[in-house]
Amino acid sequence: MKYYDKLIFELSRPGRRGYQLPVDNYGEDALGSLPENLMRKEKPELPEVSELDVVRHFTNLSSKNFGVDTGFYPLGSCTMKYNPKINEEVASMPQFTELHPLQDVESAQGALELYYNLQQALANIAGLAEFTLNPYAGAHGELTGLMVMRQYHKSRGDHKRTKVIVPDSAHGTNPASAMVAGLEVLEVKSKPNGSIDVEDLKPLLDDTVAGIMMTNPNTLGMFETEIVEIAKLVHEAGGLLYYDGANLNPMLGKVRPGDMGFDIMHINLHKTFSTPHGGGGPGSGPVGVAKHLIDLLPSPHVAKDENGKFYIEYKGNNRLGSVSAFLGNFGVMMKAYAYILSLGKENIKNVGPMATLNANYIKESLKDDYLLPIAGVCKHEFVFDGLKDKSGGVTTLNVAKRLLDYGFHAPTIYFPLLFHESMMIEPTETESLETLDEFICVMHQVAKEARENPDMVKGAPHTTLISHPDETAAAKKPILSYKQMKQNA
Repeated sequence: MKYYDKLIFELSRPGRRGYQLPVDNYGEDALGSLPENLMRKEKPELPEVSELDVVRHFTNLSSKNFGVDTGFYPLGSCTMKYNPKINEEVASMPQFTELHPLQDVESAQGALELYYNLQQALANIAGLAEFTLNPYAGAHGELTGLMVMRQYHKSRGDHKRTKVIVPDSAHGTNPASAMVAGLEVLEVKSKPNGSIDVEDLKPLLDDTVAGIMMTNPNTLGMFETEIVEIAKLVHEAGGLLYYDGANLNPMLGKVRPGDMGFDIMHINLHKTFSTPHGGGGPGSGPVGVAKHLIDLLPSPHVAKDENGKFYIEYKGNNRLGSVSAFLGNFGVMMKAYAYILSLGKENIKNVGPMATLNANYIKESLKDDYLLPIAGVCKHEFVFDGLKDKSGGVTTLNVAKRLLDYGFHAPTIYFPLLFHESMMIEPTETESLETLDEFICVMHQVAKEARENPDMVKGAPHTTLISHPDETAAAKKPILSYKQMKQNA
């Protein structure tokens, strides 16, 4: 490590302190009240930094982060959407946050009512009979839904059904979740327009298939127009339809997965109903099912008795049992519930059309400079196959890094795998026309730079603290502690 780097990042100096344990009402500090057998024999090897330096360090560090409150995220599939600040206030209300999950249900009726009402709201939005809010994230929801699928066939003595069909354009979690659930994955091909090839699907449907995993619109942002036929074929073969709710935004208020014929689905609350996610969380992946699968949902479950009291029920028989600690990620649920209530039935129906309008506006505005492999009206997202003019050798990665110089987060790149230079863009329903126009202008500017000065684009970003990190080395040899940092200095 160079001396300059040490000067910037190594703030520790022997003997400096930034904090002292408080003195209690009896004049003793907290450290002195600890039992002797719990006291450390040696001082911990920690940085020694003054309070002012610590505050400045983290304040400056936070200003270098890119977040949904500082700029536009055109990420596809993994939506970084608007998170109304009132939702954060609701989620931090002490009446909720100071509840203990083991306290008596009589003293937690408000929280249980929120759970129950959210279950009902999601069921109405999805067109399904019942939801569990227990799963912690989308992939966890997928796993839970697939476990319901397996349990359904086992409960009927249909033990041969151990295969699940997944489109070649699917999110990577789909086949991964299926494998974790103990299912064998069969791939169904897509047609040139990105939709499932029904003729390729038909031969896969036999008495060993448990079901099919789909998202509609699909990963390319195109609506599966043959969904009714697909549902009919899968059901006739004895399988179930699983809906990956990652692309639910453009469907809100227009089409419900249950009405399309889906039996099971998960919803990413942190994608569709507030709580922008990133850095590993927080998340929530509630799972909904059709009427004939209700008894297979996990326990515990929030229910309401004939007197209007809410309680937690634990059922055996074919239910999965617990898939999470207590009842899932309550903080995310509070934000989702607040978001749904603030929209109401009259406004939630506008989410889908606005998401679709914004995506098509960007797509049509940029298709002269960026290669559009699938024409037609998309839904909430779309995919370019890199620049139209590739003569300068500028790649999708180069474009993504150059966007950072202009203050925009990069879109999803190199996914889906159907195209060599994939660039997936999803503006979400909440961005203003001015933001979209600015993004379009910058994208055109980058395309112009790629033609006129490709080396400059290939060297981007030029304004960030780190330009081209060795990501492989960072993954293989991460520095996770202060001690490791000192050893590497």
